[in-house]
Amino acid sequence: MLNRLVHLLFIFIGGTLGYLFIPEISNVLREIPLWLINPYVGTAFGVIIFYYTTFGLTHYIVNLMKLMEESIIKAPVTDVIFGTMGLILGLIVAYLIGIPISAIQIPVVSTISPIFVTIFIGYLGYQIGFKKRHELNNLFSLTRHFSKDKKKAEEGAHKKNRIEMKILDTSVIIDGRIADICEAGFIEGTLVIPDFVLGELQHIADSSDKLKRIRGQRGLDILNKIRNNLHANVEIEIYEGKFPDIQEVDSKLVKLAKVLPGVVITNDFNLNKVCELQGIKVLNINDLANAMKPIVLPGEKLKVQIIKHGKEYHQGIAYLNDGTMIVVDDGQEHIGQNVIVVVSKALQTSTGRLIFAKPICS
Repeated sequence: MLNRLVHLLFIFIGGTLGYLFIPEISNVLREIPLWLINPYVGTAFGVIIFYYTTFGLTHYIVNLMKLMEESIIKAPVTDVIFGTMGLILGLIVAYLIGIPISAIQIPVVSTISPIFVTIFIGYLGYQIGFKKRHELNNLFSLTRHFSKDKKKAEEGAHKKNRIEMKILDTSVIIDGRIADICEAGFIEGTLVIPDFVLGELQHIADSSDKLKRIRGQRGLDILNKIRNNLHANVEIEIYEGKFPDIQEVDSKLVKLAKVLPGVVITNDFNLNKVCELQGIKVLNINDLANAMKPIVLPGEKLKVQIIKHGKEYHQGIAYLNDGTMIVVDDGQEHIGQNVIVVVSKALQTSTGRLIFAKPICS
């Protein structure tokens, strides 16, 4: 089948050349019979000549095409791509060069020359693309890596400049320390106060239980304090979404943190754990307070007042000024007294710092 197609192509070329050039040759020679000047006769001559003279050439070209096909299949894909790109660019350049050549009013030059120019420059473009493939590949790789590095740098700068929204829960508002932290400038960005948290605060403030009512009113006072004493880098935003399909306030906070996205500020131990399980960043006020407490090392002496019994019958409980609890072994008999104790062990837990000590016998 391929032999027939190539042979048919040669016949078409022969007919075309006969149509174009045999009348021209007849006009030049002047001794040729007039009936040869007919271009259709020239076409017939060209078809007959190429039909009988290209059998061997057709077989050779088919074998050459098969050899090229095998070479292309075995060649790496990058070689084929860059060679093809060079060939395409060469053909484009050849076309642009062929436009002024075709405009020349010399019959043979205007018709044959563009063909040779196309073949020559197309081959030259293929060779350049094929032989320079490694340099071109390195160039594209460098450009690609540069684009990736630039994109990463832009994303890093965006993340660096972006300040996450911080969502306040009910417990941290009632606690009140968030107002002092904001005033001190340790919190930046937007403080998000969900509407359902405000509703819970109002519900607590309207409670018939005096203690709950005081706590709710304190939470509302803290919000007013934050709003009236805003630091330059802090803004307040009320989120009005209700999440009616979710009942628990803590679950709504987790959902909101995913939607925004944002960071939950709390001092609720259970909410802290839930957020960690959900992959949500949490700022725990208790963790901050524990981090700010002075470090007490084993062997250090402290003067404390034992104020109550411990869990065990021989233990007494004392507190430092920052609220850190001290469990004093054999301190039960010193309840109500100021004693000097030596620290035996200090534990850091998620709920706070716990110090164990023993009284110094005088």
